[in-house]
Amino acid sequence: MGSRTHSDSIVVRVTPEELYDLVSDVPRTGEWSPVCRACWWDEGASGQVGDWFTGRNETPARTWETRSQVVAAERGREFAWQVGAGVVRWGYTLEPVPGGTRLTESWEFLPAGHDVFRERYGDQAEAQVADRTRAAREGIPATLAAIKRIAEAG
Repeated sequence: MGSRTHSDSIVVRVTPEELYDLVSDVPRTGEWSPVCRACWWDEGASGQVGDWFTGRNETPARTWETRSQVVAAERGREFAWQVGAGVVRWGYTLEPVPGGTRLTESWEFLPAGHDVFRERYGDQAEAQVADRTRAAREGIPATLAAIKRIAEAG
């Protein structure tokens, strides 16, 4: 299985700090994600590197929960997390531009994810990874558009 990555960007008419405060507010993820319906921090967590949270995801085919750990948390610059034991890395980077902030959402299916999927799905692993890749490619633009709408509405 080869490397799987995808990212997309959108300009949002708010400051990088305001936008960071929104995208790093993990319990609000269900407001903009087409798949993640709810998230909650572990007790005592506040969004710092090393903190853990749980997400509940739903598609027409299934419902599942994931455990994720924050791997980058720099206000106004980047917020990112890894799912499970390094299966996937999701993140937002923020860059000031005239009129607002360029928000980039990125997704990477990590080498450990390939191992997990081989173990879990056997000869169907590649098809499962391809399905996750398609979902990221379709979901990222929808997520960014929703974040823009929410952030600009104040």
